[in-house]
Amino acid sequence: MEVSVIGSSQGQIWRTGLGYRDFRFCFAKKDESSSILSRKTNRVCFMGQSTRWKNSRLRFAVKSRKAEPVLASKPSSRPKSLGGSRLFVGLPLDVVSDCNTINHKRAISAGLQALKLLGVEGVEMPVWWGMVEKEANGKYEWSAYLALAEMVQKLGLKLRVSLCFHASKQPKISLPNWVIQISESQPDIFYTDRSGQHYQECLSLAVDELAILNGKTPIQVYQEFCESFKYTFSSFLGCTITGISMGLGPDGELRYPSHHRAAKSSHGVGEFQCFDKNMLNLLKQHAEATGNPLWGLGGPHDAASYDQSPSSNNFFKDHGGSWETPYGDFFLSWYSSQLISHGNRLLSLASSTFSDTAVSIYGKILLMHSWNRTRSHPSELTAGFYNTVNRDGYEAVAEMFSRNSCKMILPGMDLSDEHQPLESLSSPESLIAQIRTACRKHRVEVSGENLDSRAPAGFEQIRKNFSGENLMDSFTYQRMGAFFFSPEHFPSFTEFVRNLNQPELHCDDLPQEEEVVSQTPNLSSDSNIHMQAA
Repeated sequence: MEVSVIGSSQGQIWRTGLGYRDFRFCFAKKDESSSILSRKTNRVCFMGQSTRWKNSRLRFAVKSRKAEPVLASKPSSRPKSLGGSRLFVGLPLDVVSDCNTINHKRAISAGLQALKLLGVEGVEMPVWWGMVEKEANGKYEWSAYLALAEMVQKLGLKLRVSLCFHASKQPKISLPNWVIQISESQPDIFYTDRSGQHYQECLSLAVDELAILNGKTPIQVYQEFCESFKYTFSSFLGCTITGISMGLGPDGELRYPSHHRAAKSSHGVGEFQCFDKNMLNLLKQHAEATGNPLWGLGGPHDAASYDQSPSSNNFFKDHGGSWETPYGDFFLSWYSSQLISHGNRLLSLASSTFSDTAVSIYGKILLMHSWNRTRSHPSELTAGFYNTVNRDGYEAVAEMFSRNSCKMILPGMDLSDEHQPLESLSSPESLIAQIRTACRKHRVEVSGENLDSRAPAGFEQIRKNFSGENLMDSFTYQRMGAFFFSPEHFPSFTEFVRNLNQPELHCDDLPQEEEVVSQTPNLSSDSNIHMQAA
């Protein structure tokens, strides 16, 4: 079988000895209707983001090959992955609509079939708190996610589920309506910066154990959500669903939202998020307990703001900065320990809830690599990781994951030092190496992700991160959508998969070097893929 992008200068991009399919992929723009424009058999088309893409499609065409028997001890149809790691692809963040239906269902189905044929292990499915428990506490609507899990199961793909207890700006996915209503009278359930601005896309860790959600704590609400998911998807757990990622904060990551108001082009240090009344109460209690009550009146007054450099204020200065003073150590130790305690509460909840199932539990951390060539590592400090030239801030994080028998999702595997702006003093490669060292020490398995599908030389860097002793539990490529299947991207992804996965073919499937006979198959209109006899 050949996979080609028709209408593209790329030409043939992949081949194997299977059957024939013809899929057409396009996804709607945000301001356009998501109605299906083409319903021809085996073709699904939506308005796309590129005029080139409107006329592009993937073609799967049979090439019948003569083969001669070869000796094989135990033929296997399972692809071999580099280093034994399994490859997943993330589904679109808005794969389920606000009306609880599968967005672009036919295109998603065709995309899943294409991934299956490429040899991908499975897909990652984001499950949003704000969609499932939208209208009232304890009222869950799982139907669209169940339908999606069934689609994945029928194709023989595996499924990793990300439980998202945060909101998203792009695409717009909110917290549950009933939580938003509570926040209108209690805005301090959200993180707050020094200027009093609230971050309204997830709850502050300071309310984890406060009964602010109709008499329940957020931890209790999250646990009930997980138990409902477990009951509803029980028939999938351990077979189709092999992993569950527990949401830990903004964008599902273990971190503070320290850069949420920074300009996109900015390389600023971010801001501490400890100025809501609940965080300040915790800080005050800690200061009084350590005999320094004046240190509990607020966060650092001399720290830089979102878009500023470390040297613009005194706190983060490389030499003589407040971060190296006894007060600096007091505050940063408290700030980071609160984040680790929050992560421990949530991972412990997930581990105990799913302990009697055959699924792995994951948690995702942040790769905050800006300014990590400085002594103070200011962007990591504001995000909650007390990591400086004198202190390893990831040892305690890895130990917490190990304590809960959880695996760590580490993004940024596609980023290289040479493509970072010089002024940001950034080194994603050294930070990844540091975190992986901490994980090896505490025997925590790492699962990789990319940050940007457009990262320069991203595939090459991902392969580099698989090499040598850099073993990973799995890798999830983010994510499906219009650009993913575009002629500008999909051929490169296909080549990447081919380099990672070299399938062990049955002896009858092995081609001779020179004899290739091309045939045009006659296919029935059903969705099954038929083998063409040699």
